[in-house]
Amino acid sequence: MIHFDLAHRKVHYPDDRRFRIWIDRRFVYAFLLLVFAAFAAAWIQRIGWGLPHISINPDLDQGKISGPHGFPGWIRWTHFFNFLFLTMLIRSGLSILMDHPRLYWNDDCTANSEWIRFTPLRVPTDRIWTAKDDARYITPLVGLPGYRHTVGMARSWHFINVYGFVLTGVVFVVGLCTTDQWLRLVPTSPAIFSEAWATFVHYATFTLPPEPNGFYGYNALQQLAYFSTVFIMAPLSILTGLAMSPALVNRAPWYARLFGGRQSARSIHFLMLVGFSAFIVVHVTLIVLTGFTRNMNHIVLGKDAASSLGLWLGLTGIAVVVCAWIVAHLVAWKYPRRVQHAQKAISQPVRLATLNRLSPIHTYTRDQISPRMWPNGMLPLREDWKALRDQGFRDYRLKIGGLVEHPLELSLAEMEEIGRSETISMHHCIQGWSGIAGWGGISLAKIIELAHPYPTAQTIAFYSYGEGLYGGTYYDTQSIENALKPGSMLAYEMNGSRLKEEYGAPLRLRVDNQLGYKMVKWVERIEFVESEKVVGKGEGGKNEDDEYFDLLPNI
Repeated sequence: MIHFDLAHRKVHYPDDRRFRIWIDRRFVYAFLLLVFAAFAAAWIQRIGWGLPHISINPDLDQGKISGPHGFPGWIRWTHFFNFLFLTMLIRSGLSILMDHPRLYWNDDCTANSEWIRFTPLRVPTDRIWTAKDDARYITPLVGLPGYRHTVGMARSWHFINVYGFVLTGVVFVVGLCTTDQWLRLVPTSPAIFSEAWATFVHYATFTLPPEPNGFYGYNALQQLAYFSTVFIMAPLSILTGLAMSPALVNRAPWYARLFGGRQSARSIHFLMLVGFSAFIVVHVTLIVLTGFTRNMNHIVLGKDAASSLGLWLGLTGIAVVVCAWIVAHLVAWKYPRRVQHAQKAISQPVRLATLNRLSPIHTYTRDQISPRMWPNGMLPLREDWKALRDQGFRDYRLKIGGLVEHPLELSLAEMEEIGRSETISMHHCIQGWSGIAGWGGISLAKIIELAHPYPTAQTIAFYSYGEGLYGGTYYDTQSIENALKPGSMLAYEMNGSRLKEEYGAPLRLRVDNQLGYKMVKWVERIEFVESEKVVGKGEGGKNEDDEYFDLLPNI
């Protein structure tokens, strides 16, 4: 148990820590029907015709070896590291999920339209209910780093491990393709499907089928399971992860539509997590049931032997992975800044070279606008903002200063006279929800043109009337490069009407190649500065300072 001060305890360890899973009954019925149909067919076949015959491939007879056999060192080591990285991804992914514990098949994320939720709460309709209000607690025994609203640190661990997962996968696939080991996994005949069904009938009727020695090959059902895990589930988990990138989706909306939309991709991403978890459980169960000691010798030592050395070394390896979970949890809470910086050092160069180069193109239409977008953040408590709100922001003036030749103060009317920019784009929140909205305002390119920043100014800091989660003025920064991308603006209109207060009135920032927390609401003033390092704690924003979010969240 981590000991929190009062402010952090309120956020991370709330009184309401209930956990519930609710699933749309249509999906429950469909799943149960599929499972029942498969098991019923298996039992009907057994009762009516007996257990189907399963012939062992003669190539898998250790006395007649003609195909691949054994486990080379590259297989054994990638197996271990894949287990490490995959379980770290699952644990951090669950913490990310609980920051918006609802999954949808629609990109609007309309309240109570989810197909599954991991919270006992329905969205209340009698008051403003923000996305942060909706975040739920997850025990650190399951999630990394666990507790509630720890999405910044969870993302850091997720992205650190995803590179290890991808690299391990590349090494494994290259090894398969450059040796004959691919024959273990890749089906070469359609007959494998009938053989896999015969094997399933045995399992479904609680009978172990004839098992080949795993040192030499797998039965048909195992081969299909391994093939699906390596060549379908792993790539699909990566591709659906990319479909949650605002930079990619607002540049190429068609990419997310390959998976049914951004939220469908998020749902599929979760189902891959479930699939990997189920695979691990079934995989380990079968290893135990079909000769635990011998199987551990295969994958740990690369030997077809009956000694207990492989078993003990394998259990030691599992213990190392569990210790890695514990260490990652402790480091997340003891040294969060170091984890944030480690993730930045790994991820930011990749993003700068790839996703950050993409400029948004806006192809959404008015009929795609979401009926409602989740509000987020606390309304400003400052009396000057309330006074401006009460008179319709008539006397509001945006202050523009810092390293500029022409400091400015602009009213909303003056901004309209300068020129109106419009866009319809998808908003992506770090918590996981999305929504499509039309925005109207003054482009950041026009502000840059009018203020004429000095060459030393590379960053723009946007300051809010609102506060951060732990108090203090909310702010965030954007590079001038991103501020000049299409659609970047200070919006005073949303969906054809004046911006409402819960969405950031009088002005909110829009930069469509990044996640929503970078888009400051209730903007009071902006300053041109040399770098994000000279503002706040030097991390690039209030959430980056206090909650360890990313400086450049293109995904």
